[in-house]
Amino acid sequence: MRPDTPAENVDHTAEAARLERIAGLYPEDAEALLLRAAAHLELSGDRPAATALYDRLLSADDGLDNPALVRALKASNLWEYGHEAEARAIIEGLRTSAPRDPAPWVIIAESLESHDELEAAAETFTQGASLLLPDGDDTEPAPATHPLLYGRHRVRRMLGLPHDTWDTLADTLHTSAVSLDELHDPKRVWSLGSENPAELQAEITRLQAELGAYREALSRPFPVAILHWPAPELAELLSAYPTLTVEYPSHDTHLATIESSLRELSSSGTANLGIVTGTVPSYEAFAASEGSSPEDVTLLPQYATTLAARGRAVAWPPGRGAGCWCGAGRQYEECHGAAN
Repeated sequence: MRPDTPAENVDHTAEAARLERIAGLYPEDAEALLLRAAAHLELSGDRPAATALYDRLLSADDGLDNPALVRALKASNLWEYGHEAEARAIIEGLRTSAPRDPAPWVIIAESLESHDELEAAAETFTQGASLLLPDGDDTEPAPATHPLLYGRHRVRRMLGLPHDTWDTLADTLHTSAVSLDELHDPKRVWSLGSENPAELQAEITRLQAELGAYREALSRPFPVAILHWPAPELAELLSAYPTLTVEYPSHDTHLATIESSLRELSSSGTANLGIVTGTVPSYEAFAASEGSSPEDVTLLPQYATTLAARGRAVAWPPGRGAGCWCGAGRQYEECHGAAN
């Protein structure tokens, strides 16, 4: 499915089947592909089949990159078709295990919220925020944690609770033309029944802003990705295919070229930039699938695009206080981001 395909034109059952087939071809990406397949099954209304996919992932012998995310999605799905007790048990288990990824916290808190468990949802958002947000005031929260703050703000607004420090931070991070207080106003629903055209138009504007925010959060277009080779992989690549030395004179030059290329793209207005990390076995398999030699330099950008399409890209630039993309173990601002 193309990323710009209108939602109403998607055959979710067929798309789920297609993704399952691709997962069989790329077992290293099976987790991400099967999660997308399960999402399509949920959208098609076949929630039991989606649960079966979640169970398939959780029973995998080789483990998962993010088992907490799979369990959270399974709990949310179960609750939607009547398995409340099992969903609650999974949610409680996740809260006890305290995952270090914000996504499971957001999913289980929103599941509680959607079933009118507002106090429990607020507690869950707060627990996740307490665990994952930086302690100091100098470090901006990573973008992945913003939904925790926005969701917490929304639920607390519905409960009529006064703003606290994190609510203020959520207001600061929110960039929509309509403020969070307006978007999360529990009285907004009453304006939809108004006979005053001005009130209705104001509500339409707010809903459009909210819809835009949701679309931005849900949209995962393929980033413009630059290929990164870690030092051991690059050494192996050049040893096997020495003609690629022209493309990669040295590892330091390779890293500098990545950063300069991304900055140039950014300054030209290109959005959604990312970095994908290659491995020699994966690249050789890609070259074989294309019926070409790994020494063909035109394959390199195609390989990067393929990795990005399979969900392997990491957004650039890293967030404030985050580690550098090069893997040197230093903060980005102190490493390749020093000249920014």
